[in-house]
Amino acid sequence: MNLSAVDLNLFLVLHAVLETGSATGAARQLHVTQSAVSNALARLRDVLGDPLLVRSGRGLVPTPRCEALRPLITSAVMQLQAAVEGQRFDPEESTRQFTLSCGDNQDICDLPLIVEAFSRRMPRARLRVVSIDYVVANDGLVTGDVDVALAPQQVAAREGFHFEPLYLDALAFVVRKDHPRIRGTTLTKESFAAAQHVDMNVAQGRPGVGHRIFEQFMKEHGLERHVALVVSHFVAAGTAASRTDYVAGMPGRTADALCAMLPLKRLELTPNPGPMVMALIWHERTHADPGSRCFRELVIDTLRDGSVPRRPPAARPSRRAS
Repeated sequence: MNLSAVDLNLFLVLHAVLETGSATGAARQLHVTQSAVSNALARLRDVLGDPLLVRSGRGLVPTPRCEALRPLITSAVMQLQAAVEGQRFDPEESTRQFTLSCGDNQDICDLPLIVEAFSRRMPRARLRVVSIDYVVANDGLVTGDVDVALAPQQVAAREGFHFEPLYLDALAFVVRKDHPRIRGTTLTKESFAAAQHVDMNVAQGRPGVGHRIFEQFMKEHGLERHVALVVSHFVAAGTAASRTDYVAGMPGRTADALCAMLPLKRLELTPNPGPMVMALIWHERTHADPGSRCFRELVIDTLRDGSVPRRPPAARPSRRAS
């Protein structure tokens, strides 16, 4: 028998009859008439050459052939239903691995909070954290190797990318507490120009989005700086500043965290470039996946601080920046 010549809806009708025990019940479940159910059963009997269901009293009793078909039809219907609805995801039972990409500044400020929430809500799953270098080198969001990334919102300005704003993070600077020339907590235009600076190249040895934004800000405000050291991690920048007279710029949350761990003090630049929107970013490839969606919600619930509005649920993917 050629399967392509068989109306597979006939098996859905048989499945409904077997579930409900009657043609009337199947008709209600399928939202069709009882005569439509009877006609479908008659066609399936002709296809399979078996009565399938015989009347016994007021009910229908399956034949041996029908009993043999029952588990096969039930399994097929369940698999088709899962394909249509999407696989259900149970966070408490899942043993899946989820991958997050972030910089070492998020390792300090955000990752501890995410790990705490992850251990509670997905106790059997595994969390994998990779660097910015990794996700850039492998295009990990597009390939699906990486579920989400923590990055400035501007990173999502590519075709097929989604994002959710999480919080604002202002630019700050750190110097060692006993710096001989910089007193107080303000970095003026003059003290900024006179200092030696630590610069950051966070992605494969190249400047990131924040670096480019600040370069434009310096150009607009006539600021100049002398770079004495270039590093790829904010912790390295803070550590270098704590042992030298260098000035290191970084996100304000990271500056606060490093000041609590190292002999550093935080400085505010005057004029100030204003805060940057940090976001959770993912690709269209994983957008509809129930597990990825659950993981995204966990991160969003953990990190959103109310300083930025949440995007509407029906928001479209970001388009390529012009």
